[in-house]
Amino acid sequence: MNWYGESGSYSIDTSEAAERVRKNTDNAPKKLCDWTELKDAGLVSSRAEYIASVRAVASSMAEEGIAASLSEKDTDLLQMVRMLDELDEVINLLTERLTEWHQSTTPDSSRKYNKAASKKFIQTIAKSKNPSMKHVAREILSLTNLRTQLMKDVSRKADEVIPNMSALVGGLVAARLMSRAGGLSIISRMAASSIQVLGAESALFSHIRAGTPSPKHGLIFQHRRVHNAPRDVRGKLARILASKLAIAARLDAFRGELDEAFLADANEKIDKLMEVSK
Repeated sequence: MNWYGESGSYSIDTSEAAERVRKNTDNAPKKLCDWTELKDAGLVSSRAEYIASVRAVASSMAEEGIAASLSEKDTDLLQMVRMLDELDEVINLLTERLTEWHQSTTPDSSRKYNKAASKKFIQTIAKSKNPSMKHVAREILSLTNLRTQLMKDVSRKADEVIPNMSALVGGLVAARLMSRAGGLSIISRMAASSIQVLGAESALFSHIRAGTPSPKHGLIFQHRRVHNAPRDVRGKLARILASKLAIAARLDAFRGELDEAFLADANEKIDKLMEVSK
């Protein structure tokens, strides 16, 4: 790589320089080198050459970091989950807007938006005489079908990438938890208590700031075992499930294979709690 400074052209091996930076830098911030020391050593002739070298090394390190991040086995799954979340937002927004549009032109329709019956309502509008409404309604139904297919794809991909987490709480919930954490490597280093409240950050911060009741669960509530459990044992069940998910995440990150013995033990403990609560 050739750079041009005040003294003419010079070359720098950015890969070698980047490797030296990694070896000589720890977590604590510190001054790596004064450019005048490099000048005295005859390595650069001006500050401009020094800045150009630093830029080249920093760019090389950034490119390597991005390439490493994109090569992680969870990259595809993370993007799929984020696309699913975006689809949810778009579908909900368009459904609410179309409902308001329909209600404003149909005086005898209910003014109350019922999210549970929204799909049936959109199907009705898709057969209406208004061509514009009909077109929008059909697009919403098409997006809904796309979302359903993507959910299935996410679940299948999760079974491959995070088999132990997926076996514990289902592929979709496991993938959402991993995505919320920021990736498999991150969630594998998280404490069980943090995994338990993933997705309930607002309630957690409110508890810290205003002393409101602390959240007992976040995204983990989407798992059928938690949301179908009696209210008085949901917190305990979420805590046990989160502790097993913390172990499962480590198994997925460092082994990447299904651990039948671990899953049998985890399910046995969860089933015992469910039996006691009945």
